[in-house]
Amino acid sequence: MVSKPRFSILMPTHSRVDVIGLAIQSVLDQTVEDFELLVVGDGAAPGTKDVVDAFRDTRIRFFDLPKAPSYGYANRNIALREARGEFIGFAADDDLLFPDHFEILAEGLKSGVAIAYSQALWVSTDGIAAPFLTNLELADEFKLFMEVGNSIPASCFLYRADSLPLRDAWPEDEVAAADWRLWQRIIRENPQNPFRYCRVPTVMHFSARWKNSRYSLSPQLATILDIADKAGWWPPALRVSVPKDSSEQREYSRLMRSEPTAWSQRTRHAVDDLVAKLAWEDVNATRPALAKAEAERAALQLALSALANKFDQAHQSITELQKALSDTKQEKDEIERTLQDCQADILALHQSNSWRATAPLRWISTALRSRKPRKK
Repeated sequence: MVSKPRFSILMPTHSRVDVIGLAIQSVLDQTVEDFELLVVGDGAAPGTKDVVDAFRDTRIRFFDLPKAPSYGYANRNIALREARGEFIGFAADDDLLFPDHFEILAEGLKSGVAIAYSQALWVSTDGIAAPFLTNLELADEFKLFMEVGNSIPASCFLYRADSLPLRDAWPEDEVAAADWRLWQRIIRENPQNPFRYCRVPTVMHFSARWKNSRYSLSPQLATILDIADKAGWWPPALRVSVPKDSSEQREYSRLMRSEPTAWSQRTRHAVDDLVAKLAWEDVNATRPALAKAEAERAALQLALSALANKFDQAHQSITELQKALSDTKQEKDEIERTLQDCQADILALHQSNSWRATAPLRWISTALRSRKPRKK
């Protein structure tokens, strides 16, 4: 056993006796050798210890512990109290690590950052692999990671043991996603050099059996699988056939171990090609929509111009009508003033002495006009 290994790798396990051997083998096949693998049995299924012991590797330490609450975060702390490595990593009992996984992450930590993480290939239950490219160096994605949710598997992370005051830092009171809370804490407590993004796939992340989901209950993976199901150009390196008596882990492990370096190169090239193809397909799919949107914009501009002309015409008509109404009001006011003057003159005439003096004559005149002429 290495007296003081450079890496301490935590592998919790509960019920994956069927594939944990493949996960352990992917750790043992790493290009770095100075590590200790802490396999933490959290009420592990019968047969788990036999699988671990069969490797007969002194770098492996098995903690056969009774089931702890929730996902067994307390048991992980028990193992970490005995960890001796300069760096602490994580390896899920149903994931596979590329052979150079820890080599790449350790290179990422050389700049002095507290934590490094890599890309993962999420694998469906029928063997389709798809890259998840969460980039915490982008402000919007970092905000989502710190405030909303996490799409980076725990196996992707490696951090400095001295980035926190104590090694046993898993939050035991969390019901779920304690790994996410741990990464957030490391980032918050090391603000000067928080993290480094290693921009290559180094982890194959499989759907947990308890999820009973082809797409690991991830809407992003469901969307990608829908594309893979319809696309004839999906890279062969990112798709395996899974026989009924096998598993997606076993099939990818077989390919990975047959020629580790060449397989890693082919897989990463396939990821690059896939990302470029998806981007190009998106551009091509967007072009007709953009052309349609441009035509609609032009038609809308014409409609707005016509509407503006109608508005100007209506405004001019209203202005003319208001002027006509104003002129009519002035004429009406003039007529009313003339009537008022006539009424005043008539009143003054009725009140004059001459009007009273000629009253008998007006009476006689009226009487004569009212008499009818006699018939002959």
